[in-house]
Amino acid sequence: MTGDFELTDDTPVYVISVAAQLSGLHPQTLRAYDRLGLVSPGRAAGRGRRYSLRDILSLREVQRLSQEEGINLHGIKRILELELAERRNRLLVAELTAEISQLRAELESTRAVAARLATLARGRTEGAALVPVRPHAAGRASAGGPGVPGAQAVVAADIEPKPRPNVADAG
Repeated sequence: MTGDFELTDDTPVYVISVAAQLSGLHPQTLRAYDRLGLVSPGRAAGRGRRYSLRDILSLREVQRLSQEEGINLHGIKRILELELAERRNRLLVAELTAEISQLRAELESTRAVAARLATLARGRTEGAALVPVRPHAAGRASAGGPGVPGAQAVVAADIEPKPRPNVADAG
């Protein structure tokens, strides 16, 4: 039988007695750490604590910081909170870095298209349009042109720059 169950480092599977053995701590110590919020195991349907592999590693770290480094439990709690915040920030930075890379690639692509359009605009002959169009009767487009209902076709005359009056000639 295959299921959708996936066992990860965060899956709460160990009952308190097994977690105590794996961490080298007394079950009462695990309960105290839970009450203090140092390690927060999952809960089974009957409200029994279930520890994950990550919880076991955290319990070992709490023990190390307490015994070897002489840090009190409130200090350990702060250290664990800061480490968790740092892990989250690293993930966020990685996501943002990936997004920036994608945006840079899109920007370069857009710049390449803009450069190509600028080259085409500079190289076109007088009176030629960048986009080939079919002028309709009287040199103007009509709504509902061929193949595009309700659309208005553009003719070369529509996009040609209009000559500007010379202010010096006005007076």
